[in-house]
Parts: sequence; C-alpha cells; structure tokens
Amino acid sequence: MKEATVNKRAYFDYEILDTYEAGIELFGFEAKSAQKGRANLVGSFAVIKNNEAWLLNASIPAYQPKNTPQDYNPERTRKLLLHKAQIKELIGKTQQKGLTLVSLKLYNKNGKIKVLLGLARHKKTRDKRETIKKREAEREIERAMKR
Repeated sequence: MKEATVNKRAYFDYEILDTYEAGIELFGFEAKSAQKGRANLVGSFAVIKNNEAWLLNASIPAYQPKNTPQDYNPERTRKLLLHKAQIKELIGKTQQKGLTLVSLKLYNKNGKIKVLLGLARHKKTRDKRETIKKREAEREIERAMKR
C-alpha cells in the first residue's frame, strides 16, 4: 500500500475520531496523476447527498495537460465508493453538531486508488498549541538521544 498524498493539515486542524476507506471515481488521466502523488487534498472534505458520498475541493491535475479535454476541471466533485451500511452510518454521525468528513490520505491499494476519510471534530486554538508543544518536546527528546 503506497501512500501517494497525505493531508497533513487535516491532522493538525482536526481531531480524528474514526476512519473509513473509500474508493474514488476517477478518469484515466486523473488516476495516473494520483498514483504519481500529484494530488492535493488540503481543504478537501466529503459530503453525503442522496445516499451517495462525494469528495469536494480535492485537486487532481491531469497527468498530461496537453492530452486532456478542454473543459476539464481539476477540482471537480468526485463520487466516493462506499458500502450502503457505511453511508447510513456516516449520515447519522455527520448530522451530529461539529462532526465532518475530511480526506486524510490518497493511496494505491491493489492497483486501485483509495481515499482514507476521517470523521473529525475541529480542534480549538488551545488544542493546536498543545499539539505544537508535544511535537517540539518530541524533537528535543530525539535531539538529546542522538547526542
């Protein structure tokens, strides 16, 4: 399982409560570009409309821009492939106040492009400061261990 793209910002801005693996509907030139790691997931999220999951604001540019259709939009809305039971579970969970679905990773699994979605709650500013303090403390420990 090769990670193509990771949304580091989501891990910083959100507290991840649960994760779901979903397939994603892509054009051929998008799939090739995603396998090469050229996708951008910052600011992307998933919504559920009419019992279907959709990924919004994910930018996946064409693999060869000169060989793509003129009307191609790299930030188009893409359909996510989930089981019905998972979609029903997500409908109930996302209706709770403060919970959202954010995309965490885009990766290749057995020749198919998958998206790791996280059921997340937005962190407060003080929580972000705590995350920064923990990260800096871990760096200091690593530096001390190397000496």
